[in-house]
Amino acid sequence: MRNYEKKQAALTALSYLLRLVLIILVLGIPPNAQKQASKANKFNAPSEETKALYTEYRGVRIGMTMQEVRAKLVEPTFKDDTLDFYVISENESTQIAYDATHKVKTISTDYANGVGAPNYLSVVGAELVQRPDGSLYRLVRYEKEGFWVSYNKSPGGTVTITIQVAM
Repeated sequence: MRNYEKKQAALTALSYLLRLVLIILVLGIPPNAQKQASKANKFNAPSEETKALYTEYRGVRIGMTMQEVRAKLVEPTFKDDTLDFYVISENESTQIAYDATHKVKTISTDYANGVGAPNYLSVVGAELVQRPDGSLYRLVRYEKEGFWVSYNKSPGGTVTITIQVAM
């Protein structure tokens, strides 16, 4: 039975991984969402001069080496030279993407049904924007610090928090 559970966890991890790759590489941030976030940020989100509120996940920060990350977190469910996938609990998983020098460039964490997710104000410091599909989001850019942070809540309740190097 233990092998079945490991295979099931690996399949779940792979499905999250594929979803993340689809979102980041294929879809990115829709142009409309970028405009709305930019416009909204001017009025009620932290400015570029504001220090980032949410800069790490469980001690993992942008720019850390792969070895440092693996020493901080549990054994990854999936790992290779460009991405590690961790199942932290039944409701929490995270993906850590690395650049060509094996340093962290993206940290993206999913909280199923929002269980265990930090409050959005402690992540992005402002109210969330509602999209037509009912999802909620906010993206805040920290140009001086070289990264951005986003908080997304799907209509189904899953919360995804992403920290990524600004490109």
